[in-house]
Formats: sequence, C-alpha cells, structure tokens
Amino acid sequence: MKIGFIGLGNMGAPMAANLAAAGHAVTGFDPAAPCPEGVTEAASVSEAARDAEVVLTMLPNGEILRAVVAEAIPAMSPGAVLCDCSTVDVESARTVAGDAQAVGLLALDAPVSGGVGGALAGTLTFMVGGPEAGFATVAPLFEVMGQKAVHCGGAGAGQSAKICNNMILGATMIVTCEAFALADKLGLDRQKMFDVVSTSSGQSWSMTSYCPAPGVGPQSPADNGYAPGFAAELMLKDLRLAQDAAAMVDADTPLGRAAAELYATFVEAEDGRGRDFSAMLPRFEGRGRT
Repeated sequence: MKIGFIGLGNMGAPMAANLAAAGHAVTGFDPAAPCPEGVTEAASVSEAARDAEVVLTMLPNGEILRAVVAEAIPAMSPGAVLCDCSTVDVESARTVAGDAQAVGLLALDAPVSGGVGGALAGTLTFMVGGPEAGFATVAPLFEVMGQKAVHCGGAGAGQSAKICNNMILGATMIVTCEAFALADKLGLDRQKMFDVVSTSSGQSWSMTSYCPAPGVGPQSPADNGYAPGFAAELMLKDLRLAQDAAAMVDADTPLGRAAAELYATFVEAEDGRGRDFSAMLPRFEGRGRT
C-alpha cells in the first residue's frame, strides 16, 4: 500500500518504520525529525500525501492537526483515507473528518494506547472512529502497527474512547499511589498489599500491569527511576481533553476533574514534568494529610 506518514516523533517514527518493514511504500514528513529507516523523506506535507492510498498523522494537538490536514487534503486523491492517530480534542477530530468528507475522502480518528514501547514493538491498541469503509482499508495497517483495533463508531468516537479510558487510568493511578503510601504508613508490606489487591476487588491495570511501586509486580517505569513510559504531562493533556469534552456535553465528572487538577499541580508546580505518570507514588510518600 502507498502510505503518507506525517509526524515522525517518538511514536510516529517507529510506527512508520514498522509499516515500511512490512513492505509498504511509506513516504514521511516531519519538520523537526528525520525519517526512520525504510521511509522515503518528503519535503512537505503535501508531497507526503500526494497519491497516497492512506495518509497517517501522529501530531501533538488539534491545532497542528487542523493545519496539517488543510495542507494534506488538496494533495490527496478522492477515495483515499486520512487516518489521524494523534490524541486531540473531539471537536478537532470531527472538524477534520467533515473537511475530508466534503472532498470525497474517508477520515478516521484512531488514537492509540501502548506508548512508545507499543509503537516500537507493533503492539498498540487503536480506538477508531469513522466510516466502516475507511476502517476496512486501514485494518491491515493497524495489524502491522498494533495488536488490536476497535471500531468505536462515527467521527470522533475514537477520541472519545481514548479520553474516557485515560480519565479512568489517571484517576486509578492516583488512588493506587495513595493506597501504597497509606499502606507504608500503616506498616503493611508492599508485596503483601500487591498480592492481595491484584487478586481482589481493588484490582486494576495500574496495579497489576503498571505497578507504581519499585520491585513489586511486573517490570514497570517504577523500576527505572520513573523514566517515562507514559509521561505525566501527557496524562495531564489527556485529562484536560476529557474535561474539555465533559464541558462540551455538560457531563459531571468530579473525579476526572480532581485527577486533572492533581496532575496539573504535579506537572506544573512540582517535579512531575519528564517523569512517568506513576511517579505520583514518591510524591505521596513524602506528604502528610492536608
């Protein structure tokens, strides 16, 4: 398949490289990053998008996405698929889909879960919104870049699924870290707590797959000094997107709002920037009740 790939940062570069390694003809563009091995470098967004069957984007935010798409769409052929894998606001995803549809393109919003490790290993999960025909076209590429792709519904449904998932994840990680800090002060051994919670009603992905306590459970960023697998500032971005969406549809999300506020404090007023989002645990370890 002929693919244009725009946005070759920490996530986009390994995704594009995996597609090229699988035999697809990938042309890439990024104004600040080199093309990975096997990817042909384009001089512009429009050059990367020209004549592509699928144009994939992996970009920082909705504003940049809209600007890139405005340049890509005129270069694309009718019937081609624009598939955005960024995590952006729902409104931007729907606007981009409308712009693409207006000129005969198929548009998907397909944010991912799995982080840089998943991008490198080709084990990402894709949450996809948009038309069935577009999903069917891109499905073989999802299989190369990931281990699972779920068609969630129409335009914006992929972004909706991503921000709802990460609102749960952010709040769950906070309370998991709080519980470990409480257990420490109660004199409860961390391994014993893990053994109980991981098989009891308090079980969660934050505990059993991404435990924030070093030396407990499977290997996680906690065992690497909290070097980010998923950075705290990216969690803050997703939690703020969830709150923007909640405001847009008048949804009451008090725990989601509290999680966003706490990560904002952690990232912007404390030492959270550049650390994994599970580094909330050492934060709580050193704090008393306020």
